[in-house]
Amino acid sequence: MSTRTYSDAVDHLNSLQSNAATLEALRMGKSRMDSLAIPEMVEYLGRIGYTPEDLNTLNVIHITGTKGKGSTSAFTDSILRHAKHEWKVGLYTSPHLVAVRERIRINGAPLSEDQFAKFFFDVWDRLEKNDKREHPETSNMPAYFRFVTLVAYHAFLSLGVDATILEVGVGGMYDSTNIVPKPVVTGVSALGLDHTAVLGKTIQEIAWQKGGIYKEGVPALTVNQPEEGFDVLKQRAQDKKASEFILVPLTPGLSDIKLGLAGAHQYQNAGLAVHLAKHFLHAETDWPLDDTLPPSFVQGLKNARWPGRCQTVVDPKLPRLTWFLDGAHTKESLECCMQWFASPDAALHLLSSSSKPSRVLIFNCTNGRSAHTLLGAAVAKIAAQLQLHGKEKDASSFFDHVVFCTNVTYADGGFKGDLTSKSIPEKDLAHLTTQHELATAWASLIPSFPSHHIHVLPSIQHAINLVHDLRTTDEQSKVDVLVSGSLHLVGGVIEVAGLSEVAL
Repeated sequence: MSTRTYSDAVDHLNSLQSNAATLEALRMGKSRMDSLAIPEMVEYLGRIGYTPEDLNTLNVIHITGTKGKGSTSAFTDSILRHAKHEWKVGLYTSPHLVAVRERIRINGAPLSEDQFAKFFFDVWDRLEKNDKREHPETSNMPAYFRFVTLVAYHAFLSLGVDATILEVGVGGMYDSTNIVPKPVVTGVSALGLDHTAVLGKTIQEIAWQKGGIYKEGVPALTVNQPEEGFDVLKQRAQDKKASEFILVPLTPGLSDIKLGLAGAHQYQNAGLAVHLAKHFLHAETDWPLDDTLPPSFVQGLKNARWPGRCQTVVDPKLPRLTWFLDGAHTKESLECCMQWFASPDAALHLLSSSSKPSRVLIFNCTNGRSAHTLLGAAVAKIAAQLQLHGKEKDASSFFDHVVFCTNVTYADGGFKGDLTSKSIPEKDLAHLTTQHELATAWASLIPSFPSHHIHVLPSIQHAINLVHDLRTTDEQSKVDVLVSGSLHLVGGVIEVAGLSEVAL
């Protein structure tokens, strides 16, 4: 019999990861997973002893979108916890930064290691015991994300939560969170060309997917969208027989609040969260549906935290070293990241040109994404921001060093257990293919950038060592490090640089 520790749970979970070849087949549309996704997930749920109707008792707020769904979830969670102190509020999000248990939270705190291990092995054992399958194509054990979703359902039902915020993993229509028959309210944050852009999907097709979370008799909310996407969402709400389709209006006074999450783009996410929370509380407690911002909502917005997104962290051991963490991984989210970073709120924090800190960019992106497009968007936004703020004239000298590394955690080639990834093609990893593509793209975008300041490195630990070496060459100098392009990368930096206590 296997042991039952948290580490054992992580090892078992990692065995369910899809490899690079499987993910590539999905990316290229060579899989039938979409057509089977919901029936299979319902079957897995039944094998662990629940029905979809049981999930209605979780009182779900279901949130999807291309950009901002995680931040919207975090704001909504914080608002509910401040508005209803006596409630037990569950939050399910993805991905995690450092530990997989971060994905399942109760009243803002991740499940403990012991709790996660208990609920994990409850699900594992039930699936092994009840292995009868209706669909022959269905594997005995679900893939990684589906399994964690089952653990979340089981944990929330076992712990008796009063409210649950479910963030969609990918898409919406076929996501494993989309088996709740009747959530209390649903919301779609900003649409854009995200991961699915590599398939050549249009904004209309993406909107169709996201609108798949709308349900009969349930309010369907969204924010300002591109017209073609908005029209599809509206039609989806009608087809799904949502009780109402709402373009959330501006909330008076919201723009005057200093949000707990940095970045101008967060005000749209906060606005959606306010309306999701109000509709939820109205349905559950007859809370008034008006345009006011109650003090509890204001405190919830101010105190919201979402690590790894436009986050500033002073190194606890090296106070002149500051980490700026943002897992932006699309063109649009990178533009938001640079709008935040290249501003007086972050890298341009009222320093004179003579005291300019050394700036380092640590970056990685998923294999298959356009290095030139992503970095080009980042460089263009930096230039626009510098012109806007009048701080520096030349974007080419904004960063002193750029580092392109893999998401491998340690210099010996190993991963922290929770950060293990089988999705990186072995050939790509061995030859640092993606990292060299990024370096080439950077050099072409900024031909004047010193080639010996462009670093291609095999692990996150190598990157952290380089930053520490740069700092020790002049201990009095200030070093600002932006980590972006991948939440997995951000999590690895938090782990290796020893930032967990201050960042998470």
